[in-house]
Amino acid sequence: MTDANPPSISRTRAWILASRPKTLTAAAAPVLAGTGLAAHHGTASALPAAAALLGALLIQIATNLANDYYDFLRGGDTHERVGPLRVTQAGILPPEAVKRGTTVTLFAALLVGVYLTWVGGWPVVVIGLASMACAVLYTGGPYPLAYHGLGDVFVFVFFGLVAVGGTCWVQGRMLPADTWLVGSAVGALVTAILVVNNLRDIDTDARTGKRTLAVRIGASGTKAEYVVLLLVALLVPVAGVLHMGWPPATLTTLLVIPFGIGPVRTVLTHARAAELLPALGQTARLAALYGAALGMTLALG
Repeated sequence: MTDANPPSISRTRAWILASRPKTLTAAAAPVLAGTGLAAHHGTASALPAAAALLGALLIQIATNLANDYYDFLRGGDTHERVGPLRVTQAGILPPEAVKRGTTVTLFAALLVGVYLTWVGGWPVVVIGLASMACAVLYTGGPYPLAYHGLGDVFVFVFFGLVAVGGTCWVQGRMLPADTWLVGSAVGALVTAILVVNNLRDIDTDARTGKRTLAVRIGASGTKAEYVVLLLVALLVPVAGVLHMGWPPATLTTLLVIPFGIGPVRTVLTHARAAELLPALGQTARLAALYGAALGMTLALG
């Protein structure tokens, strides 16, 4: 049900809200890290890297719009939910407009994919179509991933392994052995953003039948998952230096650790859902800084 008296804001502002710009670091981090990895192996190329970034941002926006639309249809968004405004549930934009926005954004991503297919070949077709399909199937379709506890797996795979691997591939048509390591690190941090979101919504999701992984494993299990994901990211530079021949300078990526202290403390000690709102933005910032730092140190090395 939409709000009886939706906030009065401009249409442009409404679409900006619907795209959830603060979440776009989740799309940028793997591309930054993947480009640094390509540079480390001598295959970096500016135009494919820029196209990969644009494509990733468009798919993230499409995912956000689809999530807004399908959560509203399924009753997953209610007035009890704590968090950023959802334009469909709030009655700011009509559901069909948000659905059309999803389609238009996916079409724009498809156009970017045409160029990336030209430089990267048929593997890009597989990656692109799978990514666009999952953007909708995350909360839409007959078996929505987020409603069956598979959201975390989707984010780790597509915003970590696939995004880093795809970025590296379109720049040099190669997947070096350390792709999985970089992808795991970034994927872990981007998944951590989702974990905070689902921990915040754990009670309302349970009441509306949205069986996220957080709902399935409980608050304590979700807090443990968050800590483990951050530890994975912190251990990757060490593993890369010891086992993959990464330059010792890569260890400077660990300088982002202080940015993780605050959100970890909040996740572990919060008493109310609203207290997790700052941790959500802080985790997103951590993912962006980590992706940039890892990519930069790999490239310079």
